[in-house]
Amino acid sequence: MALHPSFPKDPHKILDPKLRWFPAEETLREQRYDHLMPPLVDSLRKKVKIWRDENYAGATETSIALLNWWFKTEHLIPGFDGMVNCFEYYFAQREGIETIIYLYDVVKAKDKYDLLRFDSHGSVSAGMFDETWQRYVVKMATGSGKTKLLSLALAWSYFHKLYEPNSTLARNFLVIAPNIIVLDRIRNDFDGLKIFFEDPVIPDNGFNGQNWQDDFQLSLHIQDEIRIVNKTGNIFLTNIHRVYESNDQDASFIDEDTTSYFLGAKPVTKTNESQVDLGKIVREIDEIAILNDEAHHVHNPKLAWFKSIQDIHNQLLQKGSKLSIQIDVTATPRHNNGSIFVQTIADYPLVEAIAQDVVKHPVLPDLASRAKLSEKQSSRFSERYEDYLHLGYLEWKKAYDEHIKLNKKAILFIMTDDTKNCDEVAEFLENAYPELKGAVLTIHTNKSGEITETVTSKNRDELELLRKQANEIDSIESPYKAIVSVLMLKEGWDVKNVTTIVGLRAYSSKSNILPEQTLGRGLRRMYRGQDVTEYVSVIGTDAFMDFVESIKSEGVELERTGMGNGTKPKAPLVIEVDQENPQKDIEKLEIEIPILTPRIFREYKNLSALNPDTFSFQTLLYKNYTEAEQREIIFRDIAEDYITHTTQLESRFSIDPQNVIGFFTRAIMRELRLISGYDVLYEKVKYFIQNLLFGQLVIVDDLNTVRNLSATASTRTILETFFKAINQLTILDKGEAEINGFIKVGKCRPFVTNDQSYILPKKSVFNKIIGDSYLELEFAAYLDNCTDIISFVKNYFGLGFKIDYQNANGGISNYYPDFIVKETEKRIWIIETKGNADLDVPLKIQRLKQWCEDINIVQDRVNFNWLYVEEEKYRAKKLYSFKELVAGFK
Repeated sequence: MALHPSFPKDPHKILDPKLRWFPAEETLREQRYDHLMPPLVDSLRKKVKIWRDENYAGATETSIALLNWWFKTEHLIPGFDGMVNCFEYYFAQREGIETIIYLYDVVKAKDKYDLLRFDSHGSVSAGMFDETWQRYVVKMATGSGKTKLLSLALAWSYFHKLYEPNSTLARNFLVIAPNIIVLDRIRNDFDGLKIFFEDPVIPDNGFNGQNWQDDFQLSLHIQDEIRIVNKTGNIFLTNIHRVYESNDQDASFIDEDTTSYFLGAKPVTKTNESQVDLGKIVREIDEIAILNDEAHHVHNPKLAWFKSIQDIHNQLLQKGSKLSIQIDVTATPRHNNGSIFVQTIADYPLVEAIAQDVVKHPVLPDLASRAKLSEKQSSRFSERYEDYLHLGYLEWKKAYDEHIKLNKKAILFIMTDDTKNCDEVAEFLENAYPELKGAVLTIHTNKSGEITETVTSKNRDELELLRKQANEIDSIESPYKAIVSVLMLKEGWDVKNVTTIVGLRAYSSKSNILPEQTLGRGLRRMYRGQDVTEYVSVIGTDAFMDFVESIKSEGVELERTGMGNGTKPKAPLVIEVDQENPQKDIEKLEIEIPILTPRIFREYKNLSALNPDTFSFQTLLYKNYTEAEQREIIFRDIAEDYITHTTQLESRFSIDPQNVIGFFTRAIMRELRLISGYDVLYEKVKYFIQNLLFGQLVIVDDLNTVRNLSATASTRTILETFFKAINQLTILDKGEAEINGFIKVGKCRPFVTNDQSYILPKKSVFNKIIGDSYLELEFAAYLDNCTDIISFVKNYFGLGFKIDYQNANGGISNYYPDFIVKETEKRIWIIETKGNADLDVPLKIQRLKQWCEDINIVQDRVNFNWLYVEEEKYRAKKLYSFKELVAGFK
């Protein structure tokens, strides 16, 4: 994992910003930086650290007292073992509330413009904020204690308003949950205000001269159960749909679609559908703060969720007040395009939570083990996926037998694709495994399946019992040990005892569900407060496993992207066309870049010519394993790729060699994006394993051979050898290209890119020019001072100008030249600058030369030329004009 070597294991320890996770460059090549790192967080972490080290200088007396009580006072509470333990908040919770208080008390931030100062690299603009009130988003991994942070924020706002004469905070709170399950979870903590007293949220009377506990007078109103509403001192805990759909009836399981019953009504997407009646909440009160749990739903100003909060603010403005503050907490504060909410002020990512054992470690079977699981040809869903279900059962049973010794019950969680298959899987589990007879709970999302196929209606009491059973499944008294569901499970059902997840759903790239939201159902720890590492085994179809493994982009698997000894990460900037600059003639500076059809392509039919006997590779030692070892399913930690444990399949489960070979064949095709040729490639892979891989003839049908294929060296050798050979054989050059459109630089939409330094150009349509290196930045400044060119641009990823080429590994890649220069209306130059050249550089330059030749053949309106500027040669010359550059490097 690319966490700093000194990153502490203790989740309570103060984290130095220098040790925190950052997305590394390998990740940035595939995913935009603004999709991985909140733009305000780095600067705020550093500022808050200094403030913390100065004992919160500049904060109000109330805030300092609360911070000292929460984080600098010893709190003794009864422990799980009957002993008295010291309670500590996680640092993630501490940093979240500290950052909120720092912005309010010290910075005195009033709106989005005050937040912009913490984006020191220019990645955020005011237009990225939709709200006009104070809104702070805290990003915390699932299971890291978001509800506790909300309790601290609520108490701080309450006492700040009570004790500080000029406070603009509030003593009334609207606590919003996205659905009934999340609401039930919060209600469990807020009922009787127990979280405020069971946790050390409220200081003892007399602490810092105040009667805190006597003064903490709040009434809890849940959903429609509105008690007497006082002028101050109210907590309104509600589903979001109760705020904007006041005329709707309660969701019920007898509804045609029961999604709303379990997950609450979906926020509408048309603003005119909102039926906000905010008078129920704010007509009699003049101050209110909003606390949003699972706040990733507030991702679009057109949604009724956002509009409802906006209407609360607007009504308060009409009364001479305002919405005091909005605090959102979520593990995934993302827009539909994947970018992180710019309002995010603190971040505790999943990679850090796993490293500190705040959550369970997800573990997956390795490739060869997954190859032992076959999808059978059957019309019955449970028979088709019997191998996956059985492995899930075995994993769960082992965990169950261990945890029950500590009076903890392990839960098996299975996701299916529809209600019919949900019922069928539940029936299969109960019939196949005596331990699960009468112990499987099913949840549907619509009436087409009901809870069981024989039930046609349910009374309210029975439905409430069902929901109670789902929420209490962790309890040792609950008869249920497994749950089968077709829910999308973005949030809500957050039990602690899930030890095994079996995914039989097909996840599509169009889905807005994130892998962390899926894994989130099993991430919460069973043994919180104890120094043990916990695991959740994740099993499923290829589509499901590929989806889960995409969590790598969030840093969960980082051993290949180490931060490395003080390496300074690049930061994002907003790059946009400089339309507002009166000194620029954008039309004159415009550059039009033609798009050519690719020349490099794959000829799939050439796979038949693949000859494994000619492959170059290092043969492997063929080991002899015991019968027990041969039936092992090997599970590896998703974050650190070490073997965590093994599970043995019974002898009744035969290994289909065709499935083993097929698995490696499909893995090769997925990586190389081959869309045809499976039958041909299958035979080649089989021949290679059987005759060549181990330097001797082996029997593919033999379980010992399959076990040998579980070794990391075996998987790597098979895949890498075929990658290289197939690339050499199938990648061809078409020999010609055609114009397939144009890129007008002046029409480029604003986008985010990475780096820290930039220049403000005179001869470019863009507002800023950055460089991936100092050479590029220096070269951009040189071009900007050339009087003999019209304009230039740095070729950003957001511009979309790329050239296909065959890389040094033999694969097809895209090459992004560094600069485009318009010398005259009839002559454009494509320029590559380079310091230390890697193996791909000559290939890129040759392809760039070819691209210019191609474009000049298919059109003659503009002549395109290329230059390769090497750093050493560039620095040796004193250049004052563009013509001198051309003369020196052409």
